[in-house]
Amino acid sequence: MVHFVGAGSGAVDLITVRGARLLAEADVVIYAGSLVNPELLDYTSQGCEVYNSAEMTLEQVLEVIRSAEAQGKTTVRLHTGDSSIYGAVREQFDELDELGIAYDVCPGVSAFCGAASSLRAEYTLPDVSQTVIITRAAGRTPVPEGQSIRELASHQATMVLFLSTGLTEKLQRELLEGGYPGSTPVAVVYKATWPEEKILRCTVETLHRTVTENHLTKTALIIVGDCLGDRYERSRLYAPDFSTEFREASQ
Repeated sequence: MVHFVGAGSGAVDLITVRGARLLAEADVVIYAGSLVNPELLDYTSQGCEVYNSAEMTLEQVLEVIRSAEAQGKTTVRLHTGDSSIYGAVREQFDELDELGIAYDVCPGVSAFCGAASSLRAEYTLPDVSQTVIITRAAGRTPVPEGQSIRELASHQATMVLFLSTGLTEKLQRELLEGGYPGSTPVAVVYKATWPEEKILRCTVETLHRTVTENHLTKTALIIVGDCLGDRYERSRLYAPDFSTEFREASQ
């Protein structure tokens, strides 16, 4: 059996209870060493075999899993954040289906949630943004047609950008060309929820300068949108004059 486990956004205690239990029960752990906090391996039992997938190809990962299955061992595939976001898990699922190897998925706290907690931000503010776009700038890996930063920026929604810290010159230009005003608030969160976390605040028009002056090239999220500003409407759900299934309006 293979368990795909989301490691959480960085802090060791942000892994789920289920994820920690699965790590403790695992005979083999294959973890994304370039991004997963290595202290999470302290949850594993003595004698557990540990592999760093940052140094492996997909084929090598699958060979470790095949070998473990042949020996009746349990494998945990430990991914950063939540594996459903930039986790490259679909290709693993498909290969395991072909091999007839059973697997399941344990969700994790994504870095975009970790960044929001560090910023004390709400991505979906009434009258500001009710939509969150999770995306990345096109680099060595292209993005599908119709999903460029310029096109997505036209929605003026909250945008959370993964894997884009080294592309901020192009990113800033496309955000502006897509329609975000230059004064739109931006937060850059380096290693959200890790002990070495760093938060930089700027605007769309100062994004590239802020990132380069602080020598950031990777392992950071970029959040763009007026949800980081001061203007918003109070939620109707908790307004005295708003009735719900559980409470009658009092005014």
